[in-house]
Amino acid sequence: MNNNYLFDKYLKLIGVEADAPSYKLLCRIVKAHLIKIPFENISKLLIKKQERNNLPSFAEFLYGIEKYNFGGTCYANNYYLYLLLEHLGFDIKLCGADMKNPDVHLISIVKIDEKEYIVDAGYAAPFLKPLPRDLKTNYVINRGSAKYIVKTKDKKGKTEVEQYYNNKLQHWYTAKPQQRKIEEFRNVIENSYDDGATFMNAIRSVRFTENGSVSLRNFMLTESNGANAVTTKLTRAEIPAIVSAKFGMPENIVNEALESIKELKDIYD
Repeated sequence: MNNNYLFDKYLKLIGVEADAPSYKLLCRIVKAHLIKIPFENISKLLIKKQERNNLPSFAEFLYGIEKYNFGGTCYANNYYLYLLLEHLGFDIKLCGADMKNPDVHLISIVKIDEKEYIVDAGYAAPFLKPLPRDLKTNYVINRGSAKYIVKTKDKKGKTEVEQYYNNKLQHWYTAKPQQRKIEEFRNVIENSYDDGATFMNAIRSVRFTENGSVSLRNFMLTESNGANAVTTKLTRAEIPAIVSAKFGMPENIVNEALESIKELKDIYD
């Protein structure tokens, strides 16, 4: 199976036609990707059950989207989006980002008309547009109780992105502008499958719409539309049916992934 076929399939899955690189096309792709392809770790748990600790192949990634409405976490979602944008001729770099540990997040930086943008479809955040890096003041995204701040570049050219919930800093990363290769993240990706790793001990799935989202974080399902949000507390037994109903993933597949977790733990602990 050749890559041209896979890239054509990728574009078809997100409903975007190929065109010459432009900011307008970049915006269309980023938005379509966030709406169609969820941030989720169910597919990742299933990979671990196969005794693997690597990225799905390009073909596996697309098959998961098409067959099961999967997506992935930052490594899969952002790496394959990077490959798509590179294939389309964008001036793009694959870059690492630090959280509490170095290089545990993956993003892309795209340059258009001498301006740089962060593309991040793997942070479970409503980054429906490319995030500007050439800022004079902070760039703010408000979504109900959540707020995201893209800060101005520091002296080393790094960009800090912060996530707040009810005005409390909850999560953050620092994007580094150096170009990287996916092979440099091999150890980090392998470690993300360790028994004690965050996404081996939780269920997380988020899909966005233009004005809202459906978000599952262990036992908490939050559905938002504009400024309105409703959170429902679930039992463990209810999770597979809810994921099937809200995200379109087969109930038996979700149950299989959930079986590998003894205790669901808070991802922010």
